[in-house]
Amino acid sequence: MLERITASLSSLAPAEQRVGKLVLLDPRSFASLPVTELAARAHVSKPTVVRFCRSMGYDGLSDFKLKLAGTVSEGVPFIHRSVDLDDKVNDVLVKVIDNNVAAFLKYRNNASSAAIEKAAGALLNTCILGKRIEFFGAGNSGIVAQDAQHKFFRLGVSTVAYSDGHMQVMSASMMAPGDCVVVISNSGRTRDLMDATDIARKHGATTICITSSGSPLASAAHIHLAADHPEGYDRYSPMTSRLLHLTIIDVLATVVALRMDGAKLLPRLKDIRTNLRSKRYA
Repeated sequence: MLERITASLSSLAPAEQRVGKLVLLDPRSFASLPVTELAARAHVSKPTVVRFCRSMGYDGLSDFKLKLAGTVSEGVPFIHRSVDLDDKVNDVLVKVIDNNVAAFLKYRNNASSAAIEKAAGALLNTCILGKRIEFFGAGNSGIVAQDAQHKFFRLGVSTVAYSDGHMQVMSASMMAPGDCVVVISNSGRTRDLMDATDIARKHGATTICITSSGSPLASAAHIHLAADHPEGYDRYSPMTSRLLHLTIIDVLATVVALRMDGAKLLPRLKDIRTNLRSKRYA
């Protein structure tokens, strides 16, 4: 909830921005103070306080303060910390999208360009050597691995994606120096992915992980690309973290493509587009 307010501040009217800054300054006090006191502290009118709450996707001040109190005291145990069981469709629409936007903006501000540079360099080196790039993931992360394989094979890279633990272990056992494996995991604690990473590393492959900071996987790989977005698992499967992982893959694929030999890559991509025309209606 607080991340969403931070991400939305610049799009609000100046008076509503002052209310938002008051929330971020002391959310606990905001949740307990009467509207008269809140308006005085933010130097705005009482209707402006209510308008701010509605701009954030809530029914009014009471609804906003109730959700805010829950967020700062206990946290919401589900994926989107501001989504509740009694939300209307429009509320869910606004909150889910805002939550995603907040996560992307937070990642943009916190991402380590040095780590991305190192990972892209390792992938590019594997491409130049004509070695293998493999993507491992389980569950939702397995879908991200498939998307990564789809993006990189169009660059003329020998690549494959595995979401089955046995296949990951077997494939990792056949890797060699010069090969590269990208392991994707929201929790960073999946046993099969940890085993495959260890095996690939022992065989000399470069290991890159996209996962949360402080997880076992983060310390097991050569290169860690931090993707920190806490999500609950009680009722929903990970959503925002999956989109964040897809974005990181997009960044890596774009950097690698830009640094590849354009004289070879561009004609190949053009040929792909030409051959796909027959698959579409005019």
